[in-house]
Amino acid sequence: MDPDRASARLRVLLRHLGCRSAGTVIAHHTSGVGSLASFHPQQFQYTRENNVLSLEQRKFYEENGFLVIKNLVSDADIQRFRNEFERICREEVKPFGLSVMRDVSIPKSEYVPSEKVVSKVQDFQEDEELFRYCTLPEILKYVECFTGPNIMAMHTMLINKPPDSGKKTSRHPLHQDLHYFPFRPSNSIVCAWTAMEHIDRNNGCLVVLPGTHKGPLKPHDYPQWEGGVNIMFHGIQDYDKNNARVHLVMEKGDTVFFHPLLIHGSGRNKSQGFRKAISCHFADANCHYIDVEGTSQENIEKEVVNVARKKHGLKDITLKDVWTFRGRVVKGERINL
Repeated sequence: MDPDRASARLRVLLRHLGCRSAGTVIAHHTSGVGSLASFHPQQFQYTRENNVLSLEQRKFYEENGFLVIKNLVSDADIQRFRNEFERICREEVKPFGLSVMRDVSIPKSEYVPSEKVVSKVQDFQEDEELFRYCTLPEILKYVECFTGPNIMAMHTMLINKPPDSGKKTSRHPLHQDLHYFPFRPSNSIVCAWTAMEHIDRNNGCLVVLPGTHKGPLKPHDYPQWEGGVNIMFHGIQDYDKNNARVHLVMEKGDTVFFHPLLIHGSGRNKSQGFRKAISCHFADANCHYIDVEGTSQENIEKEVVNVARKKHGLKDITLKDVWTFRGRVVKGERINL
């Protein structure tokens, strides 16, 4: 799709959406997790009444802010997602709105379209093959336990963590996903993150800080790392370094669901291969947009809006416009988002 047609389509979509412009086991871990004994379930804050999660699973999520479901996505589906990702990397398909990102350690002069130079694709809501992930019944069955029946897919990513070049740029700093989102309430948002192969500490598995979803949204910015940081990889500037960490060792098809305030990140990929995972942030369609001006999210707002304006040539696009465009209903009806 040429740039003029893409920008025209974006304007039409934004007008149409009413914008003013265009079997469960916790993954293996290396340190302890909060005790369930201290949990008092007078009222569940982070999960909704459902017949999918057991009482123990609900208690675990309430206490820790994440839950791993083993072997949830089939090998066949994962292979289809892998095939489509490779087609995108070879530029055989160019889905509208998709962002293709390379690791900061790869010079532009060495960029040749292939799987080996792409570290992530995001905003694949217009790629019907990858977007199938967001509509899988086995995924939505669990998502509804956190969002309710009207479900929006808001942010999509396929991560291809590259082998680290020695500059440690394959790391992702500890962060909270809510930093990126101008919609609330946070308890009606959940991420589904599925391993596309075996993932452990050697190739950069997720690391989570259990229980941190109960705290506030913290200020984020680029960490001062010597080797550089990938675009928009903001991190928390102050966190309790004594907080217990859990490293999620996952097999292909395992899926972790986690709260947007949970502090998490990932380490270096010390292997020779690329570590792949596919994810989507889902939200209750009843969530509402907020104005982030004057808040700690102002820095990411400016960065996202500037990128969107350059990409689509729309001078008056807002952060709300960007997220309204990204969102797609996957179950029930579209309400506020």
